[in-house]
Amino acid sequence: MQLNNNVTEFILLGLTQDPVRKKIVFTTFLIFYLGTLLGNFLIITTIKTSKALGSPMYFFLFHLSLSDTCFSTCIAPRMIADSLLKNATISFSECIVQVFSFHFFGCLEIFILVLMAVDRYVAICKPLHYTTIMSYQVCGVLVAVAWVGSCVHSSAQIFLALSLPFCGPNVIDHYLCDLQPLLQLACTDTYVTNLLLVSNSGAICTVSFVMLMFSYAIILHSLRNHSAEGRKKALSTCISHITVVILFFGPCIFIYTRPATTFSMDKMIALFYTLGTPLINPLIYTLRNAEVKIAMRLLWSKKLVSDGKR
Repeated sequence: MQLNNNVTEFILLGLTQDPVRKKIVFTTFLIFYLGTLLGNFLIITTIKTSKALGSPMYFFLFHLSLSDTCFSTCIAPRMIADSLLKNATISFSECIVQVFSFHFFGCLEIFILVLMAVDRYVAICKPLHYTTIMSYQVCGVLVAVAWVGSCVHSSAQIFLALSLPFCGPNVIDHYLCDLQPLLQLACTDTYVTNLLLVSNSGAICTVSFVMLMFSYAIILHSLRNHSAEGRKKALSTCISHITVVILFFGPCIFIYTRPATTFSMDKMIALFYTLGTPLINPLIYTLRNAEVKIAMRLLWSKKLVSDGKR
């Protein structure tokens, strides 16, 4: 439903308009994006090829890395390319596609993080029933539900975006298309639309964050009854998960749970969850996970051996 829309494209101001700083943005975020692709590709390949990483936790980690890769890809390439242009523009249809893909993979990441917390809760608090509760069939269904739920969420965002009439201003003071900056350009009262945005994106971020922190609090409390070795291993896993949760949800809650106002810091804060988290996640999950590091070494040694035989 597109109403009275006289705007066919938007102008993206990006992070800066200064030519020198644009070159810095190009170099910095090209390195970040390549690092994101490399790190997540290593995790995806390692989990797919290693028999030792067949537990549900790594099944969810595989999908987290996949969603991180896609989430970053729907933003970073255009942002990097735009930094080389004097005037960066994006068509209305491309803007809508970016809104959909950005929210789809962002929401998918949220749901996967929730599933990872559920997996850790069952593994630590109900170890005797773990294999029964977290069977491969159950995990597959949970991930499928996460994909469907993400599609429903992003479709709702598209409905809100298409309901906005644009009849004049088309300059977006951001490096991506999202509902918050689009609300500033709409030539109508956006109070109801903003309420729907908060009740959708804002509620998903806040409720998921509260659920995650509550579940990890229960997990950490239950570690008192475990052995020193078990406590150390579980604590290492939980700390890495909690770190990811805080880095991702903190900026998201700040952006999506407030009235339709924009601040100069919004673009920098958005960098944390749009480009920062997908880059940091592989580092957190590999540096703090001995099993993943061992599997990566084995994969690398096999690659060297196979190359040596040629």
